Amino acid sequence: MFRFAELTGSKVLNLIQLFYELYRLSFDALTELFKWNRTGNSVTLNLLLRQILFTGIDALPMISVISLLLGTIVIIQSTTQLPIIGAENFVGSVIVLVIIRELGPLITAIVVVGRSGSAITTELGLMRINREIEALEIMGINKTRLLVLPRLLGCIIATICLTIYFDLMAILGGYIISRIQLTTPFNLYMHKIILSLEFSDIYVSLIKSAIFGIIIAILSSYHGMRVKRYATEVPQATTKAVISSIVICFLFSSALTMMFYI
Repeated sequence: MFRFAELTGSKVLNLIQLFYELYRLSFDALTELFKWNRTGNSVTLNLLLRQILFTGIDALPMISVISLLLGTIVIIQSTTQLPIIGAENFVGSVIVLVIIRELGPLITAIVVVGRSGSAITTELGLMRINREIEALEIMGINKTRLLVLPRLLGCIIATICLTIYFDLMAILGGYIISRIQLTTPFNLYMHKIILSLEFSDIYVSLIKSAIFGIIIAILSSYHGMRVKRYATEVPQATTKAVISSIVICFLFSSALTMMFYI
């Protein structure tokens, strides 16, 4: 009994310490954002642009394929099955609910986690093993400003832009691909979606994307810089970062959906 209580208390304390360290890392990174007039801005800006390029532009082919396939599935199912039960007027609502509100931000976040989150953790983990982070500290360079801030901003900007691109490709591209099997005119199809779309759907989707970008960048950076000295720790840290990022993104997505729509 005492052993169980000891283990439970230890797990709770470790969890509290984890949340505190994540909070400190997030706070330090955002604090550095408001100190942009310091020296070294060109290096930080260059890293930011490289992160946007890798996280956003380089992910466009994968996002395009996934969004087209998902849009085709959702559009065909909604436009062919709903009229059977006399609910053809809800086609636009279903597409807005499924793609714009939920699956667009979530699937985009999963792609960003798989590509960029794992890359951030691996890169920072290798830098820790090679003592590069310690060298930065010895030279008096703020590691949070140089390593975490550009990755945080890059993930936020890229995730928001990718989510918008995903939604457009899923709705427009999915319709074009599935046009052979559909009899619904494009004007009527878009009219139903526009009537069902509200401004709250757009800004909630963008809020989710921004939060997902923060979660991915902070967790990936945290686990990467937690690597100690062995190369075998890098894949372990990457696995932890990917799994924890996906789980927390789903938790936040559920919480935000309940907050705004219930």
